Amino acid sequence: MGNSAAQYERFVVLVKELADVSHAQDLLGWDQEVNMPAKGVNPRARALGTLAGIRHDRLTAPELVDLVTALSEAGLQGDQAVNLRELKRSQQRAQRIPKALIVEMTQTESLSHEAWVEARKTDNFATFQPWLEKVFELKRQIAESVGYTGSIYNALFDEYEPYAQVEEVEPVLADLRQRLVPLVAGIRDSGHVADDLLSRTFDVTAQQTFGRQVMTDLGFDLQAGRLDVAVHPFCSGTSPSDVRLTTRYSPAQMQTSLFGIIHETGHGLYEQGLPDAEGMPVGGAISLGIHESQSRMWENLVGRSREYWQHYLPVLGEHFPEQLAGVDVDRFYAAANQVAASLIRVEADEVTYNLHILLRFELEKALIEGELSVQDLPGEWNDRMEKYVGIRPDSDADGVLQDIHWSVGLIGYFATYSLGNLYAAQFYRQASADLTDLPQQIASGEFSGLLGWLRSNIHAVGKRRTAAELVQDVTGEPLKVEYLMDYLEGKFKPLYGLD
Repeated sequence: MGNSAAQYERFVVLVKELADVSHAQDLLGWDQEVNMPAKGVNPRARALGTLAGIRHDRLTAPELVDLVTALSEAGLQGDQAVNLRELKRSQQRAQRIPKALIVEMTQTESLSHEAWVEARKTDNFATFQPWLEKVFELKRQIAESVGYTGSIYNALFDEYEPYAQVEEVEPVLADLRQRLVPLVAGIRDSGHVADDLLSRTFDVTAQQTFGRQVMTDLGFDLQAGRLDVAVHPFCSGTSPSDVRLTTRYSPAQMQTSLFGIIHETGHGLYEQGLPDAEGMPVGGAISLGIHESQSRMWENLVGRSREYWQHYLPVLGEHFPEQLAGVDVDRFYAAANQVAASLIRVEADEVTYNLHILLRFELEKALIEGELSVQDLPGEWNDRMEKYVGIRPDSDADGVLQDIHWSVGLIGYFATYSLGNLYAAQFYRQASADLTDLPQQIASGEFSGLLGWLRSNIHAVGKRRTAAELVQDVTGEPLKVEYLMDYLEGKFKPLYGLD
């Protein structure tokens, strides 16, 4: 016992040092998005590559490998067992990937990201194509090094949704699509006339002020986080006490920043609510799907609810008295929940959003499996966008170049967005059952009840459970499509006069 205790103590020291390297990587990545001058890209890529190499060396160092082997036989329990399980999982993956490949991938991601930013700005996919080809080729090499069963996609999907398989996800997405198609068709044929209310000009400074009020009202601690501007909104958390959020603003698209801030605040609340395990694995998020469930729940089930705007419309009206003069809750609620074909995923409504995800999921899977070439990607993207959403991009900037994910090597990521929507609806249904006056709380601007429920049932769990186990624990059922579709149909059929 004494020897095991000493070994675990040394294991903790080494793992926390790994977390410190990751901390530096995360902050350099955040800075590249928010503050770094354009000419800083090459030294930044080199620095990130060096740190990735250092982390790989430490993770696969003989001392830590030997400690993991010894502790695996020690019968650890509780959080110690979770820390060992998760570190062992990362270590075994890293041992299978050559260090040179890790460094090359990290440097390529940094340079590819800058190429994407420029290609998007100039609407020139051809300048980004060779970088994307390199990203996918390196990811294939990583997948082959790691090994997999079933689709090669699983080797990458497992990074973001641990213990899940693409063969399990595809039928779920197909079921979701089958339920969505008639709802989308009914809305499209309803003859509804779009309201331009949220397309009016809204002063950006006032948007910033209101957005900060919203995020603090929801419970985000600005002493343990911050909000900045970036091309693509994201949340970056190095610990519960340092969570970085970003958004973007447009005078003609107030809803982009407003709902974007609520979305990223959902991510941030999860990060701030995780166990403060001082860098140990148990304090990490379960999966990206669970992470996304938190942002989508706050953005949509709360932030786009009628109750939410019963409270906030008068407040918003104080910031924008001219734009919202004479606008009542019913009109604002309908405007905030308009369904329309949109080219841009992050601006898509709740009903069509998963069709955007399905498109990306299918394309990245085809690319990694070698069934689609990067050269043919823009045309295939446009064809599927027209088929699924009913609108065809007239530029690659609004099409295949709109998302940051592939440029920085996030392959296997997109399916987690739809999983997040499914988790969110199922969790929220349970929260509503447990908090019987939840609608009244929201209508009065009181969010601590829901946040407390999430803190207890989801955030505080850290990595102690898998996503599938958490859903079963919290709701008493496995993940189901019904809860999301019941919510969408129950909300949008009345709004659009459907049976």
